[in-house]
Amino acid sequence: MNNQDPIAVFKTEALEQLELIEAGLLDLTRDLEDKAQIDAVFRGLHTLKGSGSMFGFDQLAAFTHHCETAFDRVRKGEAPATTELVSAVLDAQGHMLALLQTPNGDHEAMSAKLLDNLHRAVGGSAKAAAAGIAAAAPSAAEPSAQDAGLTTWELTFNLPLNAMINGTNPLGLLNELRELGEARVEALTDAVPLLEEIDPRELHLSWRVTLKTDKPKSDIEDVFIFVMDEMMMDLKQIEAAPVAVKKAAAAQADPADAARQAPNSAADPAKAQQPADAKSQKQADNVRVPALRLDEMMDRVGELVIAQSRLSQMASSVADLGLRSVSEEIERLAGELRDTMMVLRMMPVASLFSRFRRLVHDLARETGKDIELITEGEMTEVDKTVIDRLADPLVHLVRNSIDHGLETPEDRIAVGKPPVGCVHLSAHQTGSEVVITIKDDGRGIDRARVRAKAEANGLIQPGAQLSDQELLQLIFQPGFSTAEKVTNLSGRGVGMDVVKKTIETLRGAIDIKTTPGEGSEIALRIPLTLAIIDGLLVRVGSGRYVLPLSAVEECLELSLEEDLKSRGRSFISLRDDLVPFLRLRELFRTGTQPDPFQKVVVVSTGSERVGLVVDQIIGDHQTVIKNMSKLHDHVSAFSGATILGDGNVALILDVVHLIAAGQHQEAQLRAAG
Repeated sequence: MNNQDPIAVFKTEALEQLELIEAGLLDLTRDLEDKAQIDAVFRGLHTLKGSGSMFGFDQLAAFTHHCETAFDRVRKGEAPATTELVSAVLDAQGHMLALLQTPNGDHEAMSAKLLDNLHRAVGGSAKAAAAGIAAAAPSAAEPSAQDAGLTTWELTFNLPLNAMINGTNPLGLLNELRELGEARVEALTDAVPLLEEIDPRELHLSWRVTLKTDKPKSDIEDVFIFVMDEMMMDLKQIEAAPVAVKKAAAAQADPADAARQAPNSAADPAKAQQPADAKSQKQADNVRVPALRLDEMMDRVGELVIAQSRLSQMASSVADLGLRSVSEEIERLAGELRDTMMVLRMMPVASLFSRFRRLVHDLARETGKDIELITEGEMTEVDKTVIDRLADPLVHLVRNSIDHGLETPEDRIAVGKPPVGCVHLSAHQTGSEVVITIKDDGRGIDRARVRAKAEANGLIQPGAQLSDQELLQLIFQPGFSTAEKVTNLSGRGVGMDVVKKTIETLRGAIDIKTTPGEGSEIALRIPLTLAIIDGLLVRVGSGRYVLPLSAVEECLELSLEEDLKSRGRSFISLRDDLVPFLRLRELFRTGTQPDPFQKVVVVSTGSERVGLVVDQIIGDHQTVIKNMSKLHDHVSAFSGATILGDGNVALILDVVHLIAAGQHQEAQLRAAG
């Protein structure tokens, strides 16, 4: 039996439905005549209204009903799809989220304001629109005196056994049918078990409804739109011919349809339950799992990897071949379990990128700029934790591109650009990193202005020598802003420093490229996962350290003579390229003498690389990442720690920081030389 909280399940599915409604509305802004999107939005609103009513979210259901009615009129050609209507329903969609999250809150004032905007968008006042809604739904208590234009339908349906457990209210469905016209309802009790055998949580009733209405067949089917996949339904039009003739005609016209309807002809509703159960079983192939459970599972896998490492170390020190064989088998299984767990936690960045369509739409309205959002690489997958923590930084960067980067349509035309500005959001994977890029075709970053502002704020000394990247990175300093005035979007000097801090906590890096008059590009380089990595274990002095294996390009030997020869220069020649290197023994102040044959581990991130001089390369190591304490926040050379097989701790080197240190050292040496 499913023991999940039905309300929690409903909220999760309602959030997904709201996202689909928003996506459909945003697609409509591109093509207001897109019938498929109009139908999709209507179905989403109808589903949200019906399920909200069933789970007791009455304010949400009542409010959504008006939006549904508006799109129903558009769907039937009674009202045009306009930009004003789409904007009004987009605003209403945000309010639906509030009604979902706080169903018992005081939302009347905001609901009235948004509905007034909605009714104006479809033409007329709220009062007139409400009257139109009432007129559109014939009352069962007051059927039309004339049957001209009315069609009589016979509907037999039954719901799955667990329908009420999942929050479906059959009375709500019957009431919706009554709203369509004159309805006569008959309950079918053939499948109801004996009292001593009945489970009160299960639904054994079926219903036969005779409905006289002027609505099309699709409106009747729409009543069941959110339970259609789990139920059995037989819907047929009643004609004047005798019953036997009708059945024969129906079978002759569509034998497949007759065969499909026959099992559900109310003679034995229990038999009709079987296909629905099969359908439910198929849907059960996809299971919702709370993210917290995945996190707990990931922790257990991490502990297993550590235990496996200890076992491997013990097995290597004894001569027992059987123990070694078992150790190798456990190592293989632990590796496969780790890889499987990683895949379970991965999500496409499409779930992240989709949020920005609405943001760009709203900012375009707010700023008066024409903006096009282009996304690429939406199926690139990243750890769910990374996606959750990237949302806020990306919001800041996109808002900054729109406010600081893109010009107004008039300014763009004046410099020979198209009036519509473009923000390009893309993602791609390189090794164990994902690179997310925010690019615009705006005015670019004014380097002279950045320098002047940094000097005025005391961030750098006047005339200080900075590389181009160091100068551009100043925009991420706390309180830094080049905006001439404070707006709703930016100018207060907050936000960009939060971006930098968040990316650093993710063990990532930020690269900036900009061309005056052509635009800017900010690339976020983020690890695919924050839990377990393949590492290269090295020794420096008496300490052991881990380098992310994905960042390692190659390993070279550095003899004592070559080490002495390179003193004061700190460069190695690598296939006609000079690569700066750092002596980790000196950087970490080990106080030990170098080994006779040191090793240089060349690491890189993108086009930047540096050599790290170590005493010994120990080998590969599955590294379970443990966060450093807050006392070590200032130690930027390390991104975390791990527990080795012997129980000792090894620090994980922050490759991005070390490469930056190597590049800085290279710049200083070149300036001095």
